Amino acid sequence: MSIEQTATVIGRSVAATCNMRTRFSRVASGVEAAPRKKHALRNRAHAPLQREADILDAVLSTAATGGIVVVPRLKPAIEAQLGRAIALSSVYRMLARHGWRKLAPDTPHPQGDPQRRADWKKNFPATGVKSSPPLLQYSRYA
Repeated sequence: MSIEQTATVIGRSVAATCNMRTRFSRVASGVEAAPRKKHALRNRAHAPLQREADILDAVLSTAATGGIVVVPRLKPAIEAQLGRAIALSSVYRMLARHGWRKLAPDTPHPQGDPQRRADWKKNFPATGVKSSPPLLQYSRYA
């Protein structure tokens, strides 16, 4: 088959097909090393899934009985278990990966005025779809 026919059959561009064929030839002849295998961990993962689950079980023991989980307070405990610093977004992603979801609405700002907030809600023009309030408490899926 020509390179154009091969590209059509495999659904790639002619340039990509040519690059793939050239790379295959170079690896087969020993000029180039074969592509490396992926690392055992997921991309940018801090620990394997089972280790993450064990860490969350240890850190979230109070949440399993219905306690409120405040994520920024969990971060130091998770970092201690992992032995290194991680970003707050990593904690949120870890919770999502292991089936934890938000349940309770966020608390209002302490300097906010509840009456003004209620008046604003009453007088705000309807825009169609209502969005849910931001949530804080996490719970595990059933």
